[in-house]
Amino acid sequence: MIKPTISHSVEEESPDAKARWFQSLSIQERMELLCSYTNLILARNPKIVEKKDARPASDHIRILIKA
Repeated sequence: MIKPTISHSVEEESPDAKARWFQSLSIQERMELLCSYTNLILARNPKIVEKKDARPASDHIRILIKA
């Protein structure tokens, strides 16, 4: 089970800190989090499953390479 913690540190809000936190979770905890997010999305917008206009993320991401 995910252990709830409270922090007011700006350092713990960085993308790197969030990635480290997520990586520290077990597979079961990650799946519980995924299910919780999915349930929240479906509760707020049940019609989202009917959306037919989904596009691959590559249509929205531009990869830049430093020359």
